[in-house]
Amino acid sequence: MAHPLPSLRPEYQKAIGVITPSANLVVERVTTAILSDFPEVSGHFSRTPVFGSKDLFPDDYDWDGMLAAARLLAHAKPDIIVWNGSKGANLGFPADDALCARITGECGIPATTSTVALQAALPHFGANRIAVISPYGRAYQERLLGRFQAEGLAIVAEAHADIADNLDFAAMPDEAIAAMTRQVAASRPDAILSWCTNMPAAYVVDGLERELGIPILDSTTLAIWHALSSIGALDGRGRRWGRLFDIRSRAG
Repeated sequence: MAHPLPSLRPEYQKAIGVITPSANLVVERVTTAILSDFPEVSGHFSRTPVFGSKDLFPDDYDWDGMLAAARLLAHAKPDIIVWNGSKGANLGFPADDALCARITGECGIPATTSTVALQAALPHFGANRIAVISPYGRAYQERLLGRFQAEGLAIVAEAHADIADNLDFAAMPDEAIAAMTRQVAASRPDAILSWCTNMPAAYVVDGLERELGIPILDSTTLAIWHALSSIGALDGRGRRWGRLFDIRSRAG
């Protein structure tokens, strides 16, 4: 006689669905690591095509791919669906507001993104003067900085690694990420944005924040922090992932 599957085990009380770019090696690792501090929350993943050195949809989302990934996650009925990708900031902040609305409209599930999470986090730090680090090439970085400025943020410093291929972003060593962070910290911004969800900056955030005395908002961590905030899971745990996790009230 077959035993029924324990589909509602008490230790798994909440679920987060995460959409990640297809060439991304960082999001799932970081999400799983963060959620190890929140054992009642399970993470579930779906992918949308984003790979190589050329974006096939430079001025918009691949809506078919994005919504297909969201629909698959919706089968598991998570409490929230997260687009853990940084592209929305480069398209302009309203793009991710529209993405969340479409996901919720089609799936009936709340949604957030790295860019939406950034908008929720910045006021908690009183941050308007920002520095930005990324693995991107100059043209993409300049467009990104322009988008941040269009939202009223002052860019006081930037550094980028000038890497072309999406998959190669994930191979950046801690030392290179730390060097860029220290470089822009010299301008004493209100916050430093580590902007690319395939750049593994999450692992060095806490140590660098303590060293530099400046909040560091990593796009990968931001999305999961905001998802946890939205489902009411923040309670002081997760502090090893940065000052974000000192914010315990629901954000945004």
